Amino acid sequence: MDVNAMDLSAFECIQCHACCRQPGYVRLRPAEPDVMAGFLQMDVHEFIESFTILTEDRTGLSLIEQPDGACIFLTEKGCRIHPVKPAQCRDFPRAWRFSEFEDICGWARSRKAPVTSRRP
Repeated sequence: MDVNAMDLSAFECIQCHACCRQPGYVRLRPAEPDVMAGFLQMDVHEFIESFTILTEDRTGLSLIEQPDGACIFLTEKGCRIHPVKPAQCRDFPRAWRFSEFEDICGWARSRKAPVTSRRP
């Protein structure tokens, strides 16, 4: 275990949406397209066609991204599907995180010790 790993026991999302702007898979669990489609009042087939892609390993679906790499459901007001967001999003950053997490997450940045210069 990394002794410098950030303690996430007090993590509380401040909705900076930095994690939502990171390119990469948002892998969906089998029942999630149905739940999200229902929330959006869409047919699940229409939802899958409009908002998902088959993962490269062809084992599941992932949400598509906006041209800049952000999640397709990220708007100026936040997550369009927040009440039914995928487990991958709900589990972040406790169950998983990407290597730049501590540098881009607003909550993590607010807790990092300021870098001080050392003088000889």
